[in-house]
Amino acid sequence: MSTSTPTTRPKAKAKAGKKPSKMASKLPHAQKVYQRWFRDMYLMRKFEERCGQLYIQQKFGGFCHLYIGQEAILAGISEAIRPTDRMVTAYRDHAHPLVLGTDPKFVMAELYGRKTGTSKGKGGSMHMFDKERNLFGGHGIVGGQIGLGAGIAFADKYRKEDHVTLCFMGDGAARQGILHETFNMAMTWKLPVIFIIENNKYAMGTSVERTSNVTDLETLGASYRMPSFTVDGMSPEAVHDAIKEAAERGRKGEGPTLLDIQTYRYKGHSMSDPQKYRTKEELGEFQGKDPIEYVRNVLITQGWNSAEELKAVEKEVKAQVEESIEFAENSPYPDASELYEDVYMTEDYPFVKD
Repeated sequence: MSTSTPTTRPKAKAKAGKKPSKMASKLPHAQKVYQRWFRDMYLMRKFEERCGQLYIQQKFGGFCHLYIGQEAILAGISEAIRPTDRMVTAYRDHAHPLVLGTDPKFVMAELYGRKTGTSKGKGGSMHMFDKERNLFGGHGIVGGQIGLGAGIAFADKYRKEDHVTLCFMGDGAARQGILHETFNMAMTWKLPVIFIIENNKYAMGTSVERTSNVTDLETLGASYRMPSFTVDGMSPEAVHDAIKEAAERGRKGEGPTLLDIQTYRYKGHSMSDPQKYRTKEELGEFQGKDPIEYVRNVLITQGWNSAEELKAVEKEVKAQVEESIEFAENSPYPDASELYEDVYMTEDYPFVKD
């Protein structure tokens, strides 16, 4: 696994319908993989764009953190893990269930606070769960999910189950003390967990350079002798390779891996972020590396899809997103009695005193 050099990307252009070039044999993945990546990333992008518009229209409230620009991370992961593997993340979490296969209408319904949502309308934007797909939720406490990720991995190892846990965090969460406690235990017990820093460089709005003496976040694993790597988060191929290697290490009983996946969000930290901490030129630089346009170019250049075929995929995805909005708006709100449902309690709790 390379710690700095991104996967080589084909730069050649080709007209739609052109026969596959010799370059096709040099691409690291098959046609169907790039086609999945295109559809998944386009769904994430359009879903989030509509979320931003709906939030401005006050269709739903609370906080709203969009994933626009970071799609290559989840796309790359999709082909590198098993359906039985686990995932836990922070509060920028709308795209995670989408790439795992959760129907967009249930994700949108959760944003709307409706009973048909992934958390029955009780969690909203920051708390997406899907038990069937082993998504152990988005979490609003910065860094809180780091310990949970190791705990899930510990449970699987204790039960001798062959799963790997992907534990996502932002670069801001890497400042939390729980990271160090968790890294120490995860390495001591050789837990099958991949710690993934979705490093979009600014946490809420302050750069890594201003908040840490250590700017190469992969080095955070060094004192625990944890295998750690920097990954190009704008390249689905680079992410795929890094996750696949880390997952294989975890399944062999070799313990955790730290991945500093460097990406960039095109929007603010949340919908209330004025983004005064970065320049338009910097934003434009990363938009020039857009992973959706890159994969689109691969599909057309290789003759795997025509521009018209990809437009048809886009039309289908947009319709699916609109259907999810209609479903959410027509879904009922949870009844007040739901406040007392799905609450963990023990009837015979021995420490209750009258």
